[in-house]
Amino acid sequence: MDNSRILIVGAYGQLGKALNAKYPGATAVDRDTFDMTDWEMLENYDWSKYDVILNAAVYANVNGAEEGDGRIAAWLVNATGPSYLSKVASKHSITLVHVSSDYVFDGRKRPHTETEPFSPVNVYGQSKAAGDLAVGLAPQHYIVRTTWLIGDGPNFVRTMAALARKDVSPTVVDDQIGRLTFTPTLVGAIDHLLTSKAPYGTYNTTNDGKVTSWADITEEIFKDLGRDDLHVTRTSTEEYDAGKQDIAPRPLLSEMDLSKLIASGYQPNDWQADLAQYIKDGHAEL
Repeated sequence: MDNSRILIVGAYGQLGKALNAKYPGATAVDRDTFDMTDWEMLENYDWSKYDVILNAAVYANVNGAEEGDGRIAAWLVNATGPSYLSKVASKHSITLVHVSSDYVFDGRKRPHTETEPFSPVNVYGQSKAAGDLAVGLAPQHYIVRTTWLIGDGPNFVRTMAALARKDVSPTVVDDQIGRLTFTPTLVGAIDHLLTSKAPYGTYNTTNDGKVTSWADITEEIFKDLGRDDLHVTRTSTEEYDAGKQDIAPRPLLSEMDLSKLIASGYQPNDWQADLAQYIKDGHAEL
């Protein structure tokens, strides 16, 4: 695949950085130079240079999306922008890869399959579901649905590692269930779908391995950091959020069925192995 024929949208985020490292010859853009919510700009853009659009752009402030300007921003970035990219991809016969989220579901079933009906419980999830519907109209599309992303940027592993450096024993929810997704595994899956010319459609894409809670993951992080002396106090999401303002509801069950992705020929890494490597390589310390 010719890297120079790829456009990466959302290049400054965790996934965007990883995609740019994978495809160094690609055109990498973000909102300061490329506004995917501006239809006039997109109409006048030179699309003849591209065969693939990788959309890693996202408004991911789940709580912020519930109110005012945050709600507007979530719908613009997560729904309007992808709908415009879908129109562009359809018009110019471009393959559109769009990254989605388990938040399009209400978290009452496990595992989530690619064909499960949408049932989002917050504005962020609603905007992501709308984006999925729009992208699905493009003849050449891959919707890559993921969870709990960890890469080069603010994320849960780095937050817990920072607490460990301060000798803090945190309180962490133990009723939200899923798997971490490390950007190398996610990028590997995207590259596999493109290079193998897998059938277009939606693919659940997370790391493999045991399904577990944020509290269990925190204990694993502390173990890999050599900080078994720290204690994780377990709590429920309801207890953790009690008394806090402007907290969006979260889906509790985020396990994704990976059988379709695996059947396509791609085996995701075990999240515990990727976590250990992430910490060993010093990424949690940045």
